[in-house]
Amino acid sequence: MTNEKELRLVLDALPAAALRCDRDGRYLWVNPLYARWIGSTPEALAGRTIDEVLGEQGARELAPYLERVRKGEELHYERLAHYPGVGPRWIRATLKPTFNAAREPDGWVAIVLDIHDRKRAEEALKQGEARKDEFLAALAHELRNPLAPMRNAVAILGRKGPLDPEVAWSQGVIERQIDQLSRLIDDLLDIERISRGRLQLRRELVPLEAVVDMALELSRPQVNATGRHLSVLMPSERVTLYADAARLAQVLSALIKNAARDSGSREAIGLSVVAENREAVVSVDGGPHGLEGLGIGLALVRGIVSLHGGRLEQRGTEFVVRLPLAAASALARERPAAPYLAPQSPGLRVLVADDNRDAADSMQRILALFGHEVQVAYDGSTALRLGEQFRPRVALLDIGMPGTNGYEVARALRRSQGPRVTLVAVTGWGQEADRRRSSEAGFDHHLTKPVDPGALNNLLAQVASK
Repeated sequence: MTNEKELRLVLDALPAAALRCDRDGRYLWVNPLYARWIGSTPEALAGRTIDEVLGEQGARELAPYLERVRKGEELHYERLAHYPGVGPRWIRATLKPTFNAAREPDGWVAIVLDIHDRKRAEEALKQGEARKDEFLAALAHELRNPLAPMRNAVAILGRKGPLDPEVAWSQGVIERQIDQLSRLIDDLLDIERISRGRLQLRRELVPLEAVVDMALELSRPQVNATGRHLSVLMPSERVTLYADAARLAQVLSALIKNAARDSGSREAIGLSVVAENREAVVSVDGGPHGLEGLGIGLALVRGIVSLHGGRLEQRGTEFVVRLPLAAASALARERPAAPYLAPQSPGLRVLVADDNRDAADSMQRILALFGHEVQVAYDGSTALRLGEQFRPRVALLDIGMPGTNGYEVARALRRSQGPRVTLVAVTGWGQEADRRRSSEAGFDHHLTKPVDPGALNNLLAQVASK
């Protein structure tokens, strides 16, 4: 059997279309699969040109690729092609130039794979992912909306003078839990990053004591349910980390909850913190247990600790988290948190527009306490009317109002009042695309609910100073 016959047997058996053309695009040979795609036979195609077989449109679509392969370039590409025998199909093609004795390109060989089913599956997967992202974004929006008036109400309590110690403690717990819920909602929107282990930390200088407090609040219900005692031993000196407090609290609470799984044990669960060798060492010991019970997953616990430059160790029934202390240079640059700034009396004219009445009313109350003059609208059309009458210096606009939405109100206010009005989107929609869209609508700032009232007041103070 000659080499040519052996080659043809191989080409005929390939699960891919194969062909060879000369420099003019004339078929020298094709295998049966390619012929079926064309709706012909190998014998009938031999000697005909691509232009004749595929028609003007097919030849025009192939022209950019054939121009390059005629120059001696090897090509690999995917595209949606149209074949007379099978219709539109996604294909992956490899075009390899052939050369004459003078090493000049004299044609090409093509191997073409049918990837239509795979492409359709990928598209279905993308559509499913898009629907999931839309669902998560809508869910986050709905979860953020009730958090906004809760945060405002807590801030109002804090502005009403000295509180009973128990009320003050309760207020602090609520504030921290609102922060934690807000962070969990943010994480909910980034499922792909979490599933691929691509966590991003929001690091700042933070006392380890604050991280431990957050972890205890997260884990206390489960510990209490077991009837076990939780003892905490902290060092007398302040231990400061450059860390993501919420993530580390997630780790420590997972270790505490893991220890509490053994409900039959009467031993106390112990958490201790010491500083040694430029490290903070946090130990959790609660009797016999294993890491397999960690609710957020061992890989995630180790990953968070590792991203902080630390490590997780197990010593018998004890789990130890070692974390580097904040560098001395960072501590030297540490500045106390900026206090809430009160704008000069009589404050600013502020328009608040939100179809969530609790959110709008609580925002009005907290801004009034800060000394601003505030008017409230519960829909977009009322916001437009008040905007013309009230002439606000700042407009805090919800995006998703029925009827005339926040984007439309922002554009109208910008047209009528120009740069004198500062437009702030206050919304449950917080993805990058949402921020881009609000900027395109003319908003100067985009704040995601629940907004910290103090931070908002600082923003208004900056506006007042201009």
